[in-house]
Amino acid sequence: MALLEVQHLKKYYATQKAVDDISFSIGAGKIFGLLGPNGAGKTTLLRMITGIFYPDEGNIIFEGQPFEPEKDILRIGYMPEERGLYKKMKIGEHAIYLAQLKGMSRSEALEKIKSWFERFDMQSWWNKKVEDLSKGMQQKLQFVTTVLHEPSLIILDEPFSGLDPVNANLIKEEIYGLAKKGCTIIFSTHRMEQVEEICDQIVLVDKGKKILDGDVAGVKEAFKEYKYRLLAEAPGGLPPSSLYEVLAANGSAYTIQLNGDHDTNAILGELIARGIGIKGFNEILPSLNDIFIRLVNDRQSTTRPFQNHIA
Repeated sequence: MALLEVQHLKKYYATQKAVDDISFSIGAGKIFGLLGPNGAGKTTLLRMITGIFYPDEGNIIFEGQPFEPEKDILRIGYMPEERGLYKKMKIGEHAIYLAQLKGMSRSEALEKIKSWFERFDMQSWWNKKVEDLSKGMQQKLQFVTTVLHEPSLIILDEPFSGLDPVNANLIKEEIYGLAKKGCTIIFSTHRMEQVEEICDQIVLVDKGKKILDGDVAGVKEAFKEYKYRLLAEAPGGLPPSSLYEVLAANGSAYTIQLNGDHDTNAILGELIARGIGIKGFNEILPSLNDIFIRLVNDRQSTTRPFQNHIA
């Protein structure tokens, strides 16, 4: 059973269709990437999932039941892109206050906060004010207060903003750990390269519409262009062939593209038969960023419908 289902959600403003008939589902324990450029409708979609906005049309199903914000919000952790912290509050008391808003007792919150602060090397911050923290330190505090009450759904909007590589990796490892414990995580970003190694599933949105969804490996496989990187034992050029086209060459390294229905075994067999030694041969799959740009350009250049789901 899906932990979260979004069914034909729509949210319109006076001059804009912010979310225009978007549907998807996410299973328990999955890391789900909500991707798209700034202004695509991602934040509006997240605000409907968290009950901040009500959809104009459509349904949200949470843990098998219609979403009830007043009740279900206690099982959701939401870290917005804009830092929602009180600048004059001290760090420790701020974390306790936000934990109590999520239904935790002060003693329970204190125990868990101390554990998270030790894990993130934040113990010395306890009596500092939020305004005295760097953007990266504030981001770590926001992450801790988002996951502190152990929600079943965690929503992270641009979670690596302001973080240096060391702390970004620390947050990434915690995301993996939470997913292994069964938490479902929605990771929203316009930086598509950040999610290639993190997410199990993705949905791409542009101008309020879903243009693609599916598991990451399946999406990349569906959009492959049959390009390969070939490393020969010695430079000297590849012989012309009806099986492939050489797109680029750098010394003994080549980028080739298959012609027609020919397979890689036929290419390797022909090269070896011609006395060319092969040191390496691997497929080049498109990045999510390349796929998104291609789809957006297709939408701008044609009105024909295209397949928007990869099984």
